Amino acid sequence: MVSPKTRYLVFFQYWGTKYSGVMHTSAEQSGVGVQNYLEKAAQNLKPVVPIKFHISSRTDSGVHALCNSAHLDIQRAPGKPAFQEKMLIGCLNHHLKPEPIRILSAYRVTNNFHARFSALSRTYIYRLLMGCTHHSEIPVFERDLCWAPTGGYLNVPAMQDAAQFLLGTHDFSTFCSLNSETPFRSPVKTILQADIQPSSGFLSHHYEYRGLQFWELKFKSRSFLYRQVRRMVGALVAVGQGKLAPYHIKELLEMKDARAFPPFAMAPSSGLFLKSVEYNEAGMEGIKYCREFNAGRM
Repeated sequence: MVSPKTRYLVFFQYWGTKYSGVMHTSAEQSGVGVQNYLEKAAQNLKPVVPIKFHISSRTDSGVHALCNSAHLDIQRAPGKPAFQEKMLIGCLNHHLKPEPIRILSAYRVTNNFHARFSALSRTYIYRLLMGCTHHSEIPVFERDLCWAPTGGYLNVPAMQDAAQFLLGTHDFSTFCSLNSETPFRSPVKTILQADIQPSSGFLSHHYEYRGLQFWELKFKSRSFLYRQVRRMVGALVAVGQGKLAPYHIKELLEMKDARAFPPFAMAPSSGLFLKSVEYNEAGMEGIKYCREFNAGRM
């Protein structure tokens, strides 16, 4: 007799610097993806069939996640009960121990739930550091976790004005890097949030005398195009540096051409974090949140 499969939604985080991205890579590829390690850990659960993680949100090499999500199906040997969520989290984290990857929570979901297609929205943040005249001035504990654009301080009010042009529904072709999926994906996206707010650094109160400033750019949408967030950040930083004017953001949107994007305006991956993936409660057993998994939980 074959045991029924049980589907789980898991939320997980990772420090992305050492990985080729979140997606699975083959042995022929140079880097290793976060998914490789998740699935390797899951095989220690001794499933009847190999476990595959269906990732909700792709992230590139060097991009971090405060909270990504995936669903997986677990089919145990006949007579074995389904894993309780707490046990599943503990087992996976035990076998992930050497890696900077952690399972934050797990929930049983219905078999028609899909981590990617059931998501209502995704939220990304990008961390900027101002006040450095050279990359060697970045605090060692912030290495690979922020971007310190050359030139020191940025004109934040101009950046905030420019960010308003990104809000709403637009054709974001100019803000999409080309890849094999580009011809098959609609460039029309709706940006629900585009904020620029002051932030803090790791233990930065101990070196306030240096005059460094941390800022966060936050973007929320149901989905994003390939490298769209990095292009939006880079363009806004160019505004802050005086290389572009706020109205140039509107003009770039109207061009609808990836080749029209300024080559100097791509933000590096290191400052980008997937902050959260938001879901509706429907299809989830025993969850009362799922509007946004972040506050007080990570």
